[in-house]
Amino acid sequence: MKTKAEVVIIGGGVNGCGLAYNLSKQGVDTVLLESHYLSSGATGRCGAGIRQQWSTKENALLAIQSVKMFETLSKELDYDIELRQGGYMIAIHDEEGMREAEENVSLQKSLGLDVDIITTDEMVDIAPLLDPENIPAIGATFCPTDGHANPFKTTFAYGQAARKNGAEINTHTTVTDIKTKGKKIVAVKTDRGTIKTDTVVNCAGINSKEIAALCDISLPNYGLRKEIIATERLQPLFEAMIISFKDGIYFSQQDHGQIVGGIPVSETQTTCSSMPTTQFVKHMAQTLIRYAPRLKDINMLRHWTGFYDVTPDARPILGAVDELPGFIQCNGFSGHGFMLSPITTKMLTELIVSEKTNEVLESLNLRRFESGDFESETYVCG
Repeated sequence: MKTKAEVVIIGGGVNGCGLAYNLSKQGVDTVLLESHYLSSGATGRCGAGIRQQWSTKENALLAIQSVKMFETLSKELDYDIELRQGGYMIAIHDEEGMREAEENVSLQKSLGLDVDIITTDEMVDIAPLLDPENIPAIGATFCPTDGHANPFKTTFAYGQAARKNGAEINTHTTVTDIKTKGKKIVAVKTDRGTIKTDTVVNCAGINSKEIAALCDISLPNYGLRKEIIATERLQPLFEAMIISFKDGIYFSQQDHGQIVGGIPVSETQTTCSSMPTTQFVKHMAQTLIRYAPRLKDINMLRHWTGFYDVTPDARPILGAVDELPGFIQCNGFSGHGFMLSPITTKMLTELIVSEKTNEVLESLNLRRFESGDFESETYVCG
């Protein structure tokens, strides 16, 4: 392991590996530290969705720009990330939901997104297995360029490309301390040695709060437990991701035919256990069958848990902290770090290399929680 680097990244998920790739592409001497294996945290436990439909401008802008990058990422990284753009269909259940959808679609369209409010008949045209009356739904929003990709392959592709560019990636390496002198970082201590550096990026997901505490920095992040299922492989039934913020459910059919989806279970969300629960299976099955009665006889093959790294406004914390400028934050994605990763890691690379910032990075800086000047994202499940 190196004993000196220009930048040390803590966390080997999609954002850590994406940042290592972008920094190394710019010739920055970069070391990534991961306590387990690449994508072992939230990245490897997510639902693989990529959507651009958000209620806040910052999240929508990050997502729109990320999708443009996802579309060329397989070619850029010379690694098929299995991107498929079958769209996202977000169910609207009542008139209050319709008013909110109209407001959000107006925002999204103003940012250049191809998105519309569709009727229940159009919902069935796009996803024939749906039963709008049984849901019940009065319509939906639909963006055809939303979709999903393989989070494992995306992370591994970034990591492989970063290594080719000269970045060092150390897995099974635990950070034990971050040494500072005044308002400067001087080194990162691990269980395998010490690396001298003046710039550290905190991409540690659910562990970001603990990493920040090593520098006496307080993050408002907290963990929210989530569970997901994958079913047996089925013949192609639909291409869109189906989602409801009222019910909290989301599900899609992957390239190989399995249905993958999740739903929050309030009585288990704040526990620290990673053990899957029967409460989730029952709730997911009942809700999924209500949305798509044709799925009532399928078999569940896999069931796993993960944790969202959540902030008070359900938007990420990005950029340097005022108390310690060399300590860069890239966390708090509230379950949506995969879909926002391409542009996020590009922006943070520009910040580190050229001190280039922008309106989005400034809006999503940690200082917003000190001033109380922030807008909460409402388009989240659970």
